[in-house]
Amino acid sequence: MPAPTVVVLDHGTGDATEFVAALERAGASVVVTADKRAGLDADGLVVVGEGDLADLMAELRAVGADQVIDRRLAGGRAVLAVDVGLHAMFTGPGVSGLEEWPGTVDAHVHDGWSTVDVPEGSALFVGLQDVPFRFAHSYAALRFPLLETWPADTRLNAPVVVWAQHDEPFVAAVENGPLTALQLRPELSGDAGATVLTRWVASLKRENHP
Repeated sequence: MPAPTVVVLDHGTGDATEFVAALERAGASVVVTADKRAGLDADGLVVVGEGDLADLMAELRAVGADQVIDRRLAGGRAVLAVDVGLHAMFTGPGVSGLEEWPGTVDAHVHDGWSTVDVPEGSALFVGLQDVPFRFAHSYAALRFPLLETWPADTRLNAPVVVWAQHDEPFVAAVENGPLTALQLRPELSGDAGATVLTRWVASLKRENHP
């Protein structure tokens, strides 16, 4: 079975070298590029962001990545958003994000390790309840309004939200169909982070290389 192709978006913000190496160890064939066609055609697209959300959004729009992300998700094709990439799926103070999910990110400083609370239905975090992951952020999603408004009589196809705690609860990860987002830094989280990435890459194999 061939390794799934994963494009790590080269948007000009941050250094994804360590993340690329972690993806390759997880079994992916990785290309770092801003090419829109490559981003559309890959089995998986990864958006890793560091620093400021406004800077990331400007870079995403400059290379047309906002359109690539939208087209992939509309077609049910996998996108993994990490750190400030997760923030881009919401909005931020004074910043218009991609608004894949309603809500905002707010100031929340955490540079260290926290365990996660894994809900039923998680594919990436099953068995990792109470396992510590590495976080390094200044903003986070402290609420997930979409889940709060989901019909109470059915959770079918509802987003799976993994929470962590540091001073207050915050979103550590979201699994929502083709869109997965991680506030945690899997490439810095040892075996637990490697497990999450390996499971995500394996899901691409199942979807695209039966």
